[in-house]
Amino acid sequence: MTIQPPLRARGAHGDLGLLSVFFPMWNEEAYLHRAVGAASEVCEQLVEAGEISGFEIIVVDDASTDGTGRLADELASADPRVRVVHHPHNRKLGGSIKSGFEAARGDLVLYTDADLPFEMIELTRAVRVLRTYEADVVSAYRLDRTGEGPRRAVYSFGYNWLVRAMFGTRVRDINFAFKLCRRTVLEHVTLSSEGSFIDAELIIRAQRSGFEIVQIGVDYFPRTRGVSTLSSFGVIRTMLREMTTLRRDLRSVVPVAPA
Repeated sequence: MTIQPPLRARGAHGDLGLLSVFFPMWNEEAYLHRAVGAASEVCEQLVEAGEISGFEIIVVDDASTDGTGRLADELASADPRVRVVHHPHNRKLGGSIKSGFEAARGDLVLYTDADLPFEMIELTRAVRVLRTYEADVVSAYRLDRTGEGPRRAVYSFGYNWLVRAMFGTRVRDINFAFKLCRRTVLEHVTLSSEGSFIDAELIIRAQRSGFEIVQIGVDYFPRTRGVSTLSSFGVIRTMLREMTTLRRDLRSVVPVAPA
């Protein structure tokens, strides 16, 4: 994973620098405009408040077969702060997140889902918490998950328990798509997962490298359009394989920040 250099020195004007927000998308034409619009609105508020110097919004089009890629290109043509990364082949969630991190030029980077599982205004709180507590990563967890249905609730409980047992992390709701990272984390953490385990891999590698992670709770809004594939057998099988690989790879991880 090749990380882009920042556009300017972080905090040169007393703020946190440039913020990159990216959305991995596969067939998300129903959510595209809402997601980009919500992110733009909150990022503009952060600029006006002096928290950040500017922002960019990146859509990672994971070889969509609907109008996602075309609509994203139209948004990018109308607003230079919007950029689009196109995958020639579908690379799943892990590949899309790695492409987003590689394309991001910000001093801070947030990734989340196109269906906006939380109110984007929570980004304002995450930026404030990161600055106030001098954290390297802000990871959010869902305060109430009853809206996602019993089957996914059981899967998520079992998954989080397994991750804690295998890797010793105490982060709640580790696969929730709301993680705000400083660039220095991305410069030292190399992600390898191609599947949905990449959420957990980021946190586990960051913790093992000595970076400070803080958590905030947010209200959760389940997907109302389209289909989530996170509880499919194929996704679960890939997660288990990548967990085993990470346990082996962690033996070579050396802390680069104070634990």
